[in-house]
Amino acid sequence: MAQRDLIYGHHAVAAVLRRDPACLLEICIAEGARPQGELSRILEEARRIGLRIRTAPRKELDVLTSESAHQGIVAWQKPSRAHSEADLDALLTRTRCTPLLLILDGLKDPHNLGACLRSADAAGAHAVIAPKDRATGLTPVVRKVASGAAESLPFIQVTNLARTLRHLKQQGIWLVGADAAAEQNLYQTDLTGPVALVMGAEGEGLRRLTRDHCDFLARIPMAGAVASLNVSVAAGICLFEAVRQRGLG
Repeated sequence: MAQRDLIYGHHAVAAVLRRDPACLLEICIAEGARPQGELSRILEEARRIGLRIRTAPRKELDVLTSESAHQGIVAWQKPSRAHSEADLDALLTRTRCTPLLLILDGLKDPHNLGACLRSADAAGAHAVIAPKDRATGLTPVVRKVASGAAESLPFIQVTNLARTLRHLKQQGIWLVGADAAAEQNLYQTDLTGPVALVMGAEGEGLRRLTRDHCDFLARIPMAGAVASLNVSVAAGICLFEAVRQRGLG
């Protein structure tokens, strides 16, 4: 069988159906699923374009999705084109407004990556950049959690993150690293220019080499008893502070 990507959940399938229906190959619905709300709209559009729809026992969908919350629908699409360092310059050239990038230094949890993609898309970021090694890629779980953002926002995996950071600086992008130990807080940091927000991995934070490449380090002020935030929550706060400063709210 030719290679194909699995997606599941109402939002993820609906996003592909809306943005690029030609890449969808087949939709599978759990037996007994009630076609109402979002599911009804998906099936109506799928039938309109002549997409194959079949039903299967819910246990089959459970196996396909490792018992994740598939909401009674899975689909297969043609493999997505992978983005790499070679796409970065073209993306920056096409950008007509001040660049806003999100860099993730080795996230391993697909739920966190999916949530980061969703926040970055909502904030109008132009791309999310992450290393290929020792980090999660665009898995079906990531696509599900991203709720369509994985299909709309360039996710660029690079072989050498340090080299990419140096290249971005040469292109006039300021690197702002999120670090709980930073003297300067996020709200004192100018995010109005061309900026890449750099987030560290779960539990580990920024690696030393990544931190050394940052132009500025900034912390999110914490008033409670917890020592740190989930990385996807922290990314959302940083992204939307950039949105606020740019007057795009």
